[in-house]
Amino acid sequence: MLSKAQEKKITALRTKKGREKHKCCLVEGQKVISEAGDFVELIFKRTETEIFDDLVTTETPQDIAAIAKIPEWTLEDVKKEKTILVLDGVQDPGNVGTILRLCLGFDAGLIFVESADPTSSKVIRSSAGAMFKVAWIQTPRSEIENQIAELGRNVYLLEKRDGSKDISSVETSDKKLMIIGSEGSGIKILAKGASIAIEHNPQLESLNVASAVAILLYSLHKK
Repeated sequence: MLSKAQEKKITALRTKKGREKHKCCLVEGQKVISEAGDFVELIFKRTETEIFDDLVTTETPQDIAAIAKIPEWTLEDVKKEKTILVLDGVQDPGNVGTILRLCLGFDAGLIFVESADPTSSKVIRSSAGAMFKVAWIQTPRSEIENQIAELGRNVYLLEKRDGSKDISSVETSDKKLMIIGSEGSGIKILAKGASIAIEHNPQLESLNVASAVAILLYSLHKK
């Protein structure tokens, strides 16, 4: 059975403040727990606590969940990847989780700027545990422009505007940094770079951000 202290810790992990304090997150479901691997600290089942449904976040939970340590990736880890994505204000957890999976599939690192918290249960679930395998960091908006300059990479901004070139123009041989904004607000980061876009039917105002990232990464990967 879970102790009261363990139940209290699990409850705290439902909030970002609690996750930051304990440097742990809540993982739900056998598959995602398996993906978390050595990061798993404690596995618990429905039979081990009378308040299981209150501890987990899904409406129809599986009967197993876990506490896992949050990976402590650094900028040096992110820099090891040939492609780095910067998510600027992407707040939907489903999109962020999907993008994490895409980064795992196409070998990219991630920098989050005012985006959905990658340690939240919703993001972890939608990423199918990819957040434990992809190098990512969170950077304050006040620091991101200096960080981009220090990285010294070719910068591309995924945005539809006059003068934007097709994504096929991206040089795949170079180490690159791709900035992706939200569908509603676009890119707010002030960075010099080449504007690129994905050509599509003009009747469609914009692509879903995760769909756009999928097309972009696949385009780079197949060259």
